[in-house]
Amino acid sequence: MTTMASVKSNGISKKTQLPSPSATELEEDDPAVKLQPSDIKDYFFPAHRLKTQLEDDTKEPVVIVACGSFSPITYLHLRIFEMAKDYIHENTNFEIMGGYYSPVSDHYQKEGLAPSHHRVRMGELAVERTSTWLMVDAWESLQPEYTRTALVLDHFNEEINTKRGGVMTSRGKCRHVKVLLLAGGDLIESFKTPGLWLDDDLHHILGDYGCLIVERTGADVWGFLLGHDILYQHRVCTKHIFFNYYLIPI
Repeated sequence: MTTMASVKSNGISKKTQLPSPSATELEEDDPAVKLQPSDIKDYFFPAHRLKTQLEDDTKEPVVIVACGSFSPITYLHLRIFEMAKDYIHENTNFEIMGGYYSPVSDHYQKEGLAPSHHRVRMGELAVERTSTWLMVDAWESLQPEYTRTALVLDHFNEEINTKRGGVMTSRGKCRHVKVLLLAGGDLIESFKTPGLWLDDDLHHILGDYGCLIVERTGADVWGFLLGHDILYQHRVCTKHIFFNYYLIPI
């Protein structure tokens, strides 16, 4: 798209081409896309792509959440959501209601971490132009201290199930939405790092919510899952499908 404008040179009116607006300019002019704030007092939960009704009442509604630094968001960060979506469609009785990136706050101790408002904005630019079901939630990034993953999942559960009542069936009944953590094998293997994860948090994440694990080529995540006491406790293993965590091979 190009824009024509009239300019005068030596008293003569001429038509000239103006450069097309960039995707960013178009997006920021679109009232349907409300950007996440950079101050907690202005926070709102992004729900513009969150489905509010099941398409198939026989399925269990789920929301997928990925926590991380996203400094910056990458193609792989986008790709693992699509891999999870494909896996769910082919191997489970879930129906996806939406997906979220939750960038960590600036209080997360990581060298080279970009300011949270930049990481959130990069995420928004990535998903708004490449996806129809993914969103970025700034709540975790706006917290005054590092927020444990279990509490982040509690936040999503509160926003979706407590405040919004879950989702509706075709018969008008409310259904609880299951919150699933989307994690790479490296995050899962960090469960064994002493002092990094509270046992109560792991029980809460795996027992009350659930986990989708993307296994990288060459990693023995399967062996780690079977060798970790808490992960093993929350298993009902049928090949690569577990009751509360799901292994997605690449």
